[in-house]
Amino acid sequence: MEILELAKKALLVESRAVAALAGRIGEEFLQAVDLIHRCQGRVVITGMGKSGLIGKKITSTFASIGTPALFLHPAEGIHGDLGMVTRGDLLLGISNSGETEEVLRLLPAIKRFRVPLIGITGNLSSTLARESDIVLDVGVEEEACPLGLVPTASTTATLAMGDALAVALLQRKGLRKEDFALFHPGGSLGKRLLLKVKDLMHTGKEVPRVTREALLKDVIYEISSKGLGVTSVVDEEGIVHGIVTDGDLRRLMERETDLFHKTAQEIMTVNPKTIEGESLAAQAIQVMEYYAITSLLILDEQRRAEGIVHLHDMLKAGVV
Repeated sequence: MEILELAKKALLVESRAVAALAGRIGEEFLQAVDLIHRCQGRVVITGMGKSGLIGKKITSTFASIGTPALFLHPAEGIHGDLGMVTRGDLLLGISNSGETEEVLRLLPAIKRFRVPLIGITGNLSSTLARESDIVLDVGVEEEACPLGLVPTASTTATLAMGDALAVALLQRKGLRKEDFALFHPGGSLGKRLLLKVKDLMHTGKEVPRVTREALLKDVIYEISSKGLGVTSVVDEEGIVHGIVTDGDLRRLMERETDLFHKTAQEIMTVNPKTIEGESLAAQAIQVMEYYAITSLLILDEQRRAEGIVHLHDMLKAGVV
């Protein structure tokens, strides 16, 4: 029970630390967002120890919203890696105490480069706070650690402040979902927001087609040979008039006995569901789910079948 109570207290302490930040979001925060937004170079983030680990996460978050960012280890920085920093960049220095030696030793060189400095610290009277152009206060009343030694609430507050900057910056940049996906092309998010139907559809001879006069055996052959569970029904000019699915065939067999004299026109579903090639693949999935179907035709302006997309194509592409 003691362990459980300590764990609960830790969560409450950290949640209060984050909640307290809301009251500090004001003019300096807006100035920080504006400075980052106007930065012509990279946002260089530095911090030592736990602050450095939080800095790496903030670096990654900034990059994910299209803000060029890099992490500079302060100890490596004073031994040559300061060459990464150039005029036009911006430095975001993280130190809870504001007196971290390795971070402070970077500052004279940063000043010579005329690089603006945003300090994120829990000590507004510190050297880092005094040397910064803008200071963001992430001070906490107590750490979640029962000994008051391990950085816990302070690192959580710093991380939350970094997220607040990123969210505000995202809004300031006017970033859309499609823009966000450009920086995440390999994940499921990018695939949902970037892949279009035309990127996945079957075309040419892969599109199943039968004429309106085709007999049932020819319909079955076309559905089976193309392996999509469906065939379009077209006229002499290739214009689509309907569609026959393997489900249509099963229902036909349940209610009819004289099957093999049936033509495609007699058994087809008219006005089949279609989608444009420029539509997102995610939209195609929504249509399929709504109508409980597994294939969609893509028609041109003359209602000829340009292609067909199947649910399996979406699954293979990782859209769902």
